Amino acid sequence: MNKETVTITVLVENTVSRQALKTEHGLSFLIQTEDGNLLWDTGQTDLLINNAQRLGISLSSTTHKALSHGHYDHTGGLLEVLKMAPHAYVYGHPDLFVQRFIKKRNEVYSVEPVSSPMGKDIVKGRCESLILSPEPAEILPGIFTTGEIPRETDFEDTGGDFFLDIACTKRDPIIDDQALYIESSQGIVVILGCAHSGVVNTIDYVSELTRQGKIFAVLGGMHLPRASKERLEATAAAFVRYDVQIIGPCHCTGLKAITYLRSQFPNHLVECSTGSYFTFEGKQ
Repeated sequence: MNKETVTITVLVENTVSRQALKTEHGLSFLIQTEDGNLLWDTGQTDLLINNAQRLGISLSSTTHKALSHGHYDHTGGLLEVLKMAPHAYVYGHPDLFVQRFIKKRNEVYSVEPVSSPMGKDIVKGRCESLILSPEPAEILPGIFTTGEIPRETDFEDTGGDFFLDIACTKRDPIIDDQALYIESSQGIVVILGCAHSGVVNTIDYVSELTRQGKIFAVLGGMHLPRASKERLEATAAAFVRYDVQIIGPCHCTGLKAITYLRSQFPNHLVECSTGSYFTFEGKQ
């Protein structure tokens, strides 16, 4: 990547920072570079298209799409976006299309539309190429997916009641969960989806992949609404260990966790809501 500006815009998140935009329980980031544009996740519906238009952004130029995992709030807008950019390359883990279920308040919900037996064929038929791999992949110069993230910590879990069967007897480990990282001149920028692998597992793995002892920024969903005090403390300790300068928790992180992180990092926590944007210098 040349030393050019990398712009990251939050197209969809649970909250909103601009009056003209709309919000939903979902997540989508647009990453714009001189080498091309990448869409990281697509929210729950086609809302990202409306928000992009209001921001003066054309999603037809997003020739690369990458999905953090197969849950509906990260993949729901994919098929509509592919209508606008049918020649796109779509990246994900091989388990992206596994059918799965979520249990909430004793009700069981199927996670659609991508995580279904037909999802893979539908997506494959609407894009230029569907690239599924558990390994890290360079999508654009200096921008990588982590691939499958090793689960090494003993205090992190997937963060909820996720299952692979409608009877809810087989836990879903969500092994398709992955993150994105960007090599910038300021340091490594990590973009999370939901961090079902654990935030600490994720940044540990990014550090291993990049051979960097510091991480400049961590943005995205951290899935900590059920986190214990010990887990929150361990997560904060990891941010200190990697000298993280910009922390943007959002989406599934949970109010309690965000409040805690703000108390620990008052000078480093940033708003990461619908309409927020960040700029970094590309690595020389």
